Amino acid sequence: MKIKQISVFLENKRGRLLEATESLAKAGINIRALSIADTSEFGILRLIVPESEKAKEVLENSNFTVRENDVIAVGVSDSPGGLASILRILNDAGINVEYAYAFVQKSGEKAVVVLRIEDPETGIKALREKGVMLLSSLDVQQL
Repeated sequence: MKIKQISVFLENKRGRLLEATESLAKAGINIRALSIADTSEFGILRLIVPESEKAKEVLENSNFTVRENDVIAVGVSDSPGGLASILRILNDAGINVEYAYAFVQKSGEKAVVVLRIEDPETGIKALREKGVMLLSSLDVQQL
């Protein structure tokens, strides 16, 4: 199952991350997962939110450059080797992982890994064949 992710390009200067998150807060949009990657001049804020279209509109109206892409989210055991097992399945299927970020569920039993992969359809099929729990947008939003 593919999930919509919002990528926000931020100038690497004080206050820009605050402006983006305050814009979402004022619109009543809750952030369910996030990752920030940066260079010396800019950063990329990646977000999973309940209403991706609304979030995109809010951020664009606040003068941010925003893109939407598809990612997948998988549930993995929160134990040594949990992530490696997922990466092994994708590697064996010939799928490159472009980037990933993760968080642990409240129970601490499972971790959720968000992955941007080069061939989502093939990756999803390979993961399903191995019994990996793929999460829907609704699943992630309810965590």
